[in-house]
Amino acid sequence: MTVRDRVGEFCATYGLSVPILQAPMAGSSPPALARAAASAGAMGGRGVLRDPPERIAQWMTEFGSAGPVQLNIWVPEEPGSPDDERRALAEAFLARFGVPGTPPDRPRPDYRAQLEAMLAARPTVVSSIMGIFDAGYVRRLHDAGIAWFACATTLPEALAAQEAGADAVVAQGTEAGGHRGCFDQDVTAGLDSTLFALVPHIADHLRVPVVAAGGIGDGRGVAAALALGASAVQVGTALLRTPEAGISANWSAALAGAGPEAVTVTRAYTGRTARAVSTAFLREWQRPEAPRPARFPDQLGLVGRWRAGNAPGIEAENYFAGQSAALATTDPAAEVITRMWREASMILA
Repeated sequence: MTVRDRVGEFCATYGLSVPILQAPMAGSSPPALARAAASAGAMGGRGVLRDPPERIAQWMTEFGSAGPVQLNIWVPEEPGSPDDERRALAEAFLARFGVPGTPPDRPRPDYRAQLEAMLAARPTVVSSIMGIFDAGYVRRLHDAGIAWFACATTLPEALAAQEAGADAVVAQGTEAGGHRGCFDQDVTAGLDSTLFALVPHIADHLRVPVVAAGGIGDGRGVAAALALGASAVQVGTALLRTPEAGISANWSAALAGAGPEAVTVTRAYTGRTARAVSTAFLREWQRPEAPRPARFPDQLGLVGRWRAGNAPGIEAENYFAGQSAALATTDPAAEVITRMWREASMILA
């Protein structure tokens, strides 16, 4: 199958005119960004990790019938035994950054209720990261005409997702910003397969389409990923500085001109492996004497306490970013997506 045929089949299946998906980023994917992506012929998206069921429904109402859309959620880990010593060491280390406070009480939404809300919302795609859905839920998605896309960082993860009924696999390379989608953080989080190596390796072994994610910042990246076997691409960092994304001025400034060496892999924000712009806070956690960050969600809670105290040593938010951050512009999102596909089409032609 040629690149044109592969891409055309994927776009026809999901109602796209360009093979680009806006990454469903939790906390930075407002309806305006998703609508802008859809208006350019791409697929909009929302990460619902923090959203209770009523917020999921409200977001979909605000998105309206703009076009294809994806809702994404983390699959929760099996609860492990508490690691009080690791938490205590992380807490003691945080004391160097200032004084903790009391953050607002924001209980994590019920996972099962979120699954039901996504099903009721009837998006084009429901996607998973950090694991796979159970067979019963996958069957209910398919019965409702909703596709399931599963994020994978290795071939075994991708094969497990395909076996479980995934309609497509999002292959996430190490270049990607935000959290790494490993099924087992302690086993695979240290792997660093780049997108150029990962996409053909996964595509050569799967029957379902592959969506490439990680480090794709312009048309060159889109064309390369499609040439390597992907049927579409997913972009996040490339859209973060657009006006529709609505991130803070500080986060946008941190992305401006940030080359590949300016972003780092860390667990210091949440306890899960993620890629973000390097800051003084993150560099402290890389010192030889620094302890390992506490497990998720302990580290997330600890950092939240120090931020609530306005600790001077910690930035007020997570500056998540992929290695293509320097390519991100402040142009409107639809313009960015249209330009990406125009450039990619010229290269592929």
